Amino acid sequence: MMVTKLRLITQHVMFFALTYGGRFGIRFGHSLPCFSCPYVSGCGGSCYLMALQGNWWGLQMSTTDMMTAMGLESLAHLGIFILLVILLNKFWCGWICPFGVVQDWLTYLRRRLAIHEAQFRWLTRDRLKTVKWILLAYLLIVPLLIAHAGGHYDLHLPFCRSICPAKPLMPLFVGNVRHLALDFTNAVTLLFTILSVTIAGGMLVGMFFKERFFCLFCPMLVLIHIFRKISPVRFEKNVDGCIGCGNCQCMCPMDIRAVHEQKTDKNVLSEDCLLCMNCTEACPGDEVLSIRFFKWRLFASSRNYVARRFAQRQRLS
Repeated sequence: MMVTKLRLITQHVMFFALTYGGRFGIRFGHSLPCFSCPYVSGCGGSCYLMALQGNWWGLQMSTTDMMTAMGLESLAHLGIFILLVILLNKFWCGWICPFGVVQDWLTYLRRRLAIHEAQFRWLTRDRLKTVKWILLAYLLIVPLLIAHAGGHYDLHLPFCRSICPAKPLMPLFVGNVRHLALDFTNAVTLLFTILSVTIAGGMLVGMFFKERFFCLFCPMLVLIHIFRKISPVRFEKNVDGCIGCGNCQCMCPMDIRAVHEQKTDKNVLSEDCLLCMNCTEACPGDEVLSIRFFKWRLFASSRNYVARRFAQRQRLS
């Protein structure tokens, strides 16, 4: 089975398990390193970013006894998150994330409509990398500040309530349109809902015209990347075997140049990499690119593999 087909099957199985699994008794917890939105009623598990913000805010607001209990809960969430990240690394992004699947659906639709993908200049692309770090700082610092300053309760989940496009969009898959409406309860809530709907609309357009557009700004990518050195999952390049064809760069949904340009270091797992394996599938060099788990090779590039893919496409066209 081709890797692309295996990834598509895995993505869709996990989309239904994480979006609807709770209705069938499936519970993956609250520490998932992917955008499985807790605002989806009956979801099978939820994104760690919500637990991270909520636990951080709660620790600052609680009394001593409650703080001890919440501290243990926070450590449990963090420990599970780190364990899951270590085990699968960026596979969470390229193979499991439900919001990633939605982005891939939009890309498929755009291609079917024969609409060209939007392109960014390399300078713009490099500048956008900092947004992920800014958003990570935002979701950590705001709850801390408002806990000490006695700020509005809605601010304890600043990323989820005002920025994350999954909040208004993912509940649509269970027929919930409530998060697309403006909430006039108070000024802060109204401001957050305006921001949420506006950003979601902008992201929806961006995700249609640019493959994996939201992933350019995703703070979860940063969190996962922090633990890359202790993960047994490795993405490696045999720099001596590379012929410089550029297929890896052309096929990357994140427009990553590092794999193609790397001439010395065999480790090519960059901050924005999703481990989708598109580049490894497209590489015509035998074992030039490889994905490993500890010492075991999960998949490696191959001239014969590329030839089989080309022949298969020819038969389908």
